[in-house]
Amino acid sequence: MKQALQKGRTIIFIAFLLFVWELIVHVAEVPHWLLPAPSRILLEAFKAHQTFLPHAWATMQLALLGLAIGIACGLMVAIVLHRFTFIRELFYPILIMSQNIPILVLAPLLIIWFGFGLLPKLIIICLVCFFPIVIAAMDGFRQTAPELKHYFAMVGATKAQTFWKLEWPHAYPTIFSGVKIAATYSVMGAVIAEWLGAKKGIGVYMTLAQSSFRTDRVFVAIFAIVLLSLLLFSSIRLLEKFMVKGRGYHAQHSKHR
Repeated sequence: MKQALQKGRTIIFIAFLLFVWELIVHVAEVPHWLLPAPSRILLEAFKAHQTFLPHAWATMQLALLGLAIGIACGLMVAIVLHRFTFIRELFYPILIMSQNIPILVLAPLLIIWFGFGLLPKLIIICLVCFFPIVIAAMDGFRQTAPELKHYFAMVGATKAQTFWKLEWPHAYPTIFSGVKIAATYSVMGAVIAEWLGAKKGIGVYMTLAQSSFRTDRVFVAIFAIVLLSLLLFSSIRLLEKFMVKGRGYHAQHSKHR
């Protein structure tokens, strides 16, 4: 009941902001090409939905593929850095420093090195999704209760058995936190990748709309990016409830922390 009330308040507040936006545009007589009213954006979304939906589907496919690869790479790197101390000491500082490089700076280099195909686009999305997953997974592995590790050592468990039977399941809550962040980034990464050169996608739609001063279509694309990000976030959250809360890992994790 409390959660439903909070969601209701959020919806009401968003509706209020849209109303204020609509009111300001009409009262101040702001030109449509500069800042369209929400009603005009909604009307354009309805009119252009047949044209826009293929672009949205192309972006969603690219985001999902890049997110899947990013999750796989991020988890593998996190496991290696956690299990092997000397590798972590060498590469962890480099991993942190790499996040200071804007993705838009690397994008032209990826085009030069790999061309205009699918590969550079997937690399961009992976780079965007990679870091939060690695950090979240490593934090989850480290937060396993020391007394539980001691119990495993007492019964003669190997380091590999301790990791897969204890540290890995106890890291589920934090891993899913990183995946949820990465999921919201993946759509943004897909749009950025499409700006570099694509035949279809929300990034292409935005570029065409911007060049023709169709600001209402640009806002349609922006709202679509938000909705797709929320859809991915909600899907990961449902999966988290099944794998973490449904199997009792969340309760164990909270108990031993």
